[in-house]
Amino acid sequence: MAKSATVQLAPGVWRIPLVGDYVNGFILRDDDGQVTLVDMGVKQSGPKVLAALASIGSGPSDVTRLLLTHAHPDHAGGAAHVAEATGLDFGIHEDDAMYARAGKSPQRDPCIALGRLMNRLGGGKFDAVRVGETFTDGQVVPVAGGLEVVHTPGHSPGHAAYLHRSSGVLITGDSIFNVRGLRWPIKSFCTSFRLTQQTAQRLADLEYTTAAFTHGPEIRLTAREEIRGFLAKQPVPQD
Repeated sequence: MAKSATVQLAPGVWRIPLVGDYVNGFILRDDDGQVTLVDMGVKQSGPKVLAALASIGSGPSDVTRLLLTHAHPDHAGGAAHVAEATGLDFGIHEDDAMYARAGKSPQRDPCIALGRLMNRLGGGKFDAVRVGETFTDGQVVPVAGGLEVVHTPGHSPGHAAYLHRSSGVLITGDSIFNVRGLRWPIKSFCTSFRLTQQTAQRLADLEYTTAAFTHGPEIRLTAREEIRGFLAKQPVPQD
């Protein structure tokens, strides 16, 4: 049996499984049919994003906004394909905009041996992304009743989660993974793993009912309690 191209999280909100449940993008559709896409997966994922649109009865001409949680190749890799299909530029937090435009991930954590090696090898490249708008913390993007930008730096300088208050869906980005349970992102992929641990605590203070992870399946109903429980068990590094 073929896997569904989308998983509905709430009315007008869908997850797009781009590499199984391990890499996800998202669709938000307004009542008037306008569509916003969040994260485009790896380079080969562009066609899957468009197929997901078709599966909910929408198409490239319905898309009015493209967003990224951050400038890493497993999120921005398919961006060029989707930008060409829709004719649109991307929105991203201002601190990651330069990396998206350059098609290169920010530096990895120099406190971690593999991070230092990745920096020397120059990994994390993807096709340059056309950035049309940049965001700041707390900004509410006019998408499907309002999508709040929650700046959670550490995984990258401009990493952001997105909170859709009207549906109760939080798109966590890579602040936390849900791969075989809640866990931290891979340390060596972070610009600062220490800062990732600090800023992820913000997710405990937000109000939501569904946590939509960019890596792993969603958690419904008990999402906030489970994330708060995970964070409460983790030591929070102090400056």
